[in-house]
Amino acid sequence: MTSMSTVDQSATGYSLRHACWMAHAAALAYRSREEIEAKAAEWGFDRVRHHETTFSPPFPLEHTQAYTMGSDRMVITAFRGTEPAQIRDWLSDATTPPWPGPGKTGLVHYGFGEALDSVYPRVRDAVTEFQDNEQTVWFTGHSLGAALALLAALRLHLEEPNLLADGVYTFGQPRVCDRVLAQAHDKAFRGRTHRFVNNNDIVPQVPPEPAYHHTATLHYIDASGKLRDRMPLLSAAADRVKGFTADMFSPASDGVRDHLMKQYISALEKNLS
Repeated sequence: MTSMSTVDQSATGYSLRHACWMAHAAALAYRSREEIEAKAAEWGFDRVRHHETTFSPPFPLEHTQAYTMGSDRMVITAFRGTEPAQIRDWLSDATTPPWPGPGKTGLVHYGFGEALDSVYPRVRDAVTEFQDNEQTVWFTGHSLGAALALLAALRLHLEEPNLLADGVYTFGQPRVCDRVLAQAHDKAFRGRTHRFVNNNDIVPQVPPEPAYHHTATLHYIDASGKLRDRMPLLSAAADRVKGFTADMFSPASDGVRDHLMKQYISALEKNLS
């Protein structure tokens, strides 16, 4: 495996190496405050803010957690995700009312809207505070955290047009919004948002279409672990069948196993070799 000693804080655009670091930053959101601060310091970030809030039922997930770390060159915000079964349950409910999208543009799933709204002011304040010397700004997350990372970056730009994040890296992201907001996102963030999907990961398949849509740019990890920036529809379908049949004793588990953050990191690092 290619050596990765620390975050390249000079990064300004997409690279597989930078995607690996954003995956590690997303994974770090699952750790304790102490572990986050220690790793941030190890990576060369001297400032950290933790964001943790609650929002109301009916959803079983009631906490939004994230952190922002900053240095004199880069600012990264990472959102924590949730268990695949849990997010699938409440995102699959097509009867849930929509929530107005960022900047009053389009619609998002109610759960995303409420979860982001509960924590967004703290995230915005940390990012704007830390970006005091034209640092690059990045958002990342896994699972539910991926959806919130995308929406937070878009909301920041729509409400403060001068602050367009340099990149958004998401892993195992569910469908986030309606077609109107997806198109607004793709116009503003063309070449900046990078959505990674690992083969049969079950979470990117919810909430259901046609009410909800993915944004355009996709990096697909096939059943053999190869990263593909293009995957024709028929080829993708065949590859997903290959993934399902790889474990003949437990084919249904493939969708959950492929969602694990460690699976994303492993696949990305293997592609760096």
